[in-house]
Amino acid sequence: MSDSRLSVLRDEIDSLNQDLLVLLQRRAELVLEIAKIKRAQGLDGYDPEREFEMLQGLMAAVTGAFEQAQVKEIFRSIFRASVDIQDRERRRSLRVLRRDLVPEGGIRVGDVAIGAGRPVLIAGPCAVETPEQMEEIASALARLPVAKVLRAGAFKPRTSPHAFQGLREEGLKLLREAADRHGLVTVTEVLDTSTLDVVAAHTDMLQIGARNMYNTELLKAVGRVGKPVLLKRGFMATIEELLLSAEYILCSGSDAVVLCERGIRTFEPATRNTLDIAAVPLLKGETSLPVIVDLSHALGRRDIVLPCARAALAAGADGLMIEVHPRPDEALSDGFQQLDLASFAVLVEALGFGVGKPRAEVEIGRE
Repeated sequence: MSDSRLSVLRDEIDSLNQDLLVLLQRRAELVLEIAKIKRAQGLDGYDPEREFEMLQGLMAAVTGAFEQAQVKEIFRSIFRASVDIQDRERRRSLRVLRRDLVPEGGIRVGDVAIGAGRPVLIAGPCAVETPEQMEEIASALARLPVAKVLRAGAFKPRTSPHAFQGLREEGLKLLREAADRHGLVTVTEVLDTSTLDVVAAHTDMLQIGARNMYNTELLKAVGRVGKPVLLKRGFMATIEELLLSAEYILCSGSDAVVLCERGIRTFEPATRNTLDIAAVPLLKGETSLPVIVDLSHALGRRDIVLPCARAALAAGADGLMIEVHPRPDEALSDGFQQLDLASFAVLVEALGFGVGKPRAEVEIGRE
């Protein structure tokens, strides 16, 4: 008799479990529908006040074997699961996570393809200083048998307001003229929406610096311009935050975004920042957007550029950004981290980019 009763009770529990599952799935559907409506209104799907009200109503209705503490824990688990499925659906809708964003030929910057299977070099001085300086660098870069982009800052964001701020419009002209003389494409930083048009008129690729990674209005504006964008990771930014910054650009009209790891701020003072090599495969596992590594800003020193460059390429980086100056010790900004032209040529050779045979051991930038 007891076995028969036990079987009946278990059957009833099995039936209730199925009913609960149906009700939970229906609740999940309603949660997603509400979240969709709220997203369209620019609101967050999670509402802590609403959760509190629901819990209060449930506590007032508690009767039976489950006491208030157990009921609260059960429904809090349901609420957490509801937030999780909202996050899951939100991530599924992100353009930055689409695997078909980048064509097989990579992201084109003029005749240079980034993310097409062969690493690209983005090189040049921290800042445009003189016509002679830009001519020396552009001439040397043009001779290298590797896909390359000429970089240089015209509008310079500096930590100190008393430091060299760049030549601004004149710097843009010098960058453009040097690149055109040697058949190069360019990238330079845009600092704000007020100077976006003049910067875009002089460069092939727009750079968003680490300080501006969170500047959502600028991100949206560069997305509308229609030129390729190089987006640097902020020095205190997570991988998720970098991807969401890219999402702002992508949602504003541009699919041509290249992500840049440039070191993050940690407790370690041996380098200017801490190069996060793990960010390269992590980002490439999340998005199809190309990922490059800015070695100069990550390291802030010349002597370990080569091994870190090798590490970046081994981790899957689509390119390297390296600051180069004819006379680094005379540079108006960040001379301590820039390679001279001879050391840069040795670096390119050592990395096997086609200048002679790669050498097993070289010394670059050692004092």
